[in-house]
Amino acid sequence: MINITVACAAGMSTSLLVSKMEKYAAAQNIDVAIIAVPEKQFEKHLSETDILLLGPQISFLEEKYKKKYQESSFVVSTISIIDYGRMDGAKVVEMALSLLKGGQKNE
Repeated sequence: MINITVACAAGMSTSLLVSKMEKYAAAQNIDVAIIAVPEKQFEKHLSETDILLLGPQISFLEEKYKKKYQESSFVVSTISIIDYGRMDGAKVVEMALSLLKGGQKNE
């Protein structure tokens, strides 16, 4: 199981995206658990995160998080503003999975 945490400013704008991500993952038989959280509460979910995706509205935090969590086991990235705006759950899931496949670390 891959745990994806989606963080945004308040944790509400990502709810629809997470729903679409879950629907796509289920249709593709991808074993993931996806949660949406406000950025300020992300640290409560550290132990259950393999991939941290930031909403575009908090993309300015990506470098800070990559540096802060460079020794952690999870990967940090920002969701494309286009995919986020379109609420394209399929593209976001595929992007997240490519982060793990590519072995991308918080560099």
